[in-house]
Amino acid sequence: MILALVGIVGLILAGVNFINGGSGSHNIKQIILYGVLGAIFFFAGVGLIRNTRDRAT
Repeated sequence: MILALVGIVGLILAGVNFINGGSGSHNIKQIILYGVLGAIFFFAGVGLIRNTRDRAT
């Protein structure tokens, strides 16, 4: 659950940087960094949530 939340935050940061615009390679690097790391964390978290099952004993 935490990985998915961290991923969502990363994707939101990438979106905010993209919307605010600005020029230069620094801003583009931030957008790519936040977007890629956000996507990795998000999909890892969702995958763990889907594969983790509660089993009654």
